[in-house]
Amino acid sequence: MIKKLAESSGNIVGYKAVGVITASDYLKLEPEVRDLVEKEGNICMLIDLTDFQWEKLEAWLQDLEFGYEFHNKIQKMAVVGDKTWEKWMSHLASPFFARNVKFFHSDNIDKACALLRE
Repeated sequence: MIKKLAESSGNIVGYKAVGVITASDYLKLEPEVRDLVEKEGNICMLIDLTDFQWEKLEAWLQDLEFGYEFHNKIQKMAVVGDKTWEKWMSHLASPFFARNVKFFHSDNIDKACALLRE
């Protein structure tokens, strides 16, 4: 499941990935992000992976399509997590999802938010 964070405002939006992500999660996420991009132009995004387990195979294509559609519109992305593999995945995915991606340990979520406000 992907939940929108209450702290989202203006051109900054945050989401928390919980458990196993499915294609239907992206079908809910995409129109919301598309509307924000239409309203704000370039956006900044926080992705909290602290409760994320994995993504079903069916969601991988949706994930890639999301990155393809919004890559040039996501100015900065802050990825927050606890696991080393999450850090590596965020680095590998960075060319596909945002112009500037930075990983933060969950202890530094305030720094992640500050980066997006800069």
